Amino acid sequence: MKTINKIKIMSVALLSAVGMVSCNDNDNNGSAAPDFSGTYVQQDQMGRPAINTVFVASGMPKDEFNGTIPSEMGAKYQSVFKARLLALNSAYTTNALTLNADAFTGVLATDVLSVKTSGKTTFFDGTNVLTGRALGDDVIDTELLLIFGGPSGTSNPGLTKDNVNKNDKDFTVSFPYLATAW
Repeated sequence: MKTINKIKIMSVALLSAVGMVSCNDNDNNGSAAPDFSGTYVQQDQMGRPAINTVFVASGMPKDEFNGTIPSEMGAKYQSVFKARLLALNSAYTTNALTLNADAFTGVLATDVLSVKTSGKTTFFDGTNVLTGRALGDDVIDTELLLIFGGPSGTSNPGLTKDNVNKNDKDFTVSFPYLATAW
């Protein structure tokens, strides 16, 4: 039970941090042109929500992971992710996608969000897997199910849901699609 509480706390902290970073006091209404000169360095990696938070330790390992280019992540971090997966769920064999620990952590360690350009875009709906992410996708439940749910997705029922089933307000039908703040 402590593990799921830690995952919930990490998820809330991650979402709070994203919300705080997106706020600023810039009142110039876009009148200044952006400056793209200089050398840029990747500082954060967050293709799939909570994966980096759960599978990479804080401090130097996380900083290194965040700066790693995606094409090098799988080879470099798959064993780290596998060790963490087995620490979280020592009974892990395969998941609802029929992926064993090596295959599953190989997918997770390359922390990018794939996008399917035709067909359904979803994180996971039981049929379509990691073809993108729709606003209403319950990505934390999906990740918990794939980590703790076993081959049929029904093992450890207390660990496969966070019980936050939808946004507190409906999404809008036009851009930016997010509901207004309450």
